Amino acid sequence: MRAARLHEYTDDMSAGLQLDEVDRPTASGDEVVVEIEGAGWCQTDNHIIEGMWADYVEQDLPMTLGHENAGTIAEIGSAVDAVSVGDRVICHPVMTCGTCRACRLGEDMYCENVAFPGLTTDGGFADYLRTSERAVIPLPDAVDPVEIAPHADAGITAYHAVKKAVAGINPGDHAVVIGIGGLGHIGLQCLDAMSAAEITAIDVKDEALDLADALGAHHTVNSTVESVPEAIDSLTDGAGAAQVLDFVGADETADFAPDIVAPGGEHHVVGYGGHIHEPTQALVNGEFAYRGTLVGRFTELQELMALVDRGEVELHTTTYALDEINEVAERLEHGEIEGRAVITP
Repeated sequence: MRAARLHEYTDDMSAGLQLDEVDRPTASGDEVVVEIEGAGWCQTDNHIIEGMWADYVEQDLPMTLGHENAGTIAEIGSAVDAVSVGDRVICHPVMTCGTCRACRLGEDMYCENVAFPGLTTDGGFADYLRTSERAVIPLPDAVDPVEIAPHADAGITAYHAVKKAVAGINPGDHAVVIGIGGLGHIGLQCLDAMSAAEITAIDVKDEALDLADALGAHHTVNSTVESVPEAIDSLTDGAGAAQVLDFVGADETADFAPDIVAPGGEHHVVGYGGHIHEPTQALVNGEFAYRGTLVGRFTELQELMALVDRGEVELHTTTYALDEINEVAERLEHGEIEGRAVITP
């Protein structure tokens, strides 16, 4: 089968991955093999190619990337009974053991024996993917695996962040969404569906802000034209935003927090790559908090699928063939992709 594999870390996205012919995986025990119909490209894939994750997880190269996967089950192991060959599924990003304390608590991402296809094991930029029975969720008949694939990471990550944020939002409170891109446009819809917040969207592109307006934002701010702190101060009558969802995670966006977060509020860091450079007194004075977001629970992916099935959340996607994969990486690196890119092997 064909697989887009990373052989060495590089900053050159035009030749980051190589199309190889490799053996098709087989299933044993509780494993399943999924014939991939759609695999979302994520900014994290660019970071993996650059070697940004090498200090945090063990990666044996060459490795097939792709962690936003959906398709049809082609083979099941002898211990599998929850799904059958022919079922259409979306794959939770990680394979978990189910027996460690974190798994018993339902905290999938903290599993002591976690395997992460596309990050620590071979992923879905290929004709077939091997994952586990615990990681797959059957899809409603009306849902297209190609269209739904990015929800496996982008969607669940955005939903996980919003679910935490809405716990701190009361009717009349203000919430801010920074970055209306691949994750942000999903997060904005989840926020609109799950809360009574007044929502302000912030981005550097008018096209992204037009999308935010269409998806339910009450206000939009172009940060290249307006001062974000001044705009939020004006919109909230000086109160600030109870919750901020930062889907960019750059130095500049993290620096907004002391000036835009309401006392006792939270700045959720979803995108990453930047740094937090705030004096500790700023956190004490405002009694606000930074909170990180790492994908989400299996059950949260089920919950997100329920919102999708109800028509509350939709993805804006563009599809590409597997042999266009380095073009996708380049285009995302240059900010030329709106919504999500989906690879269709």
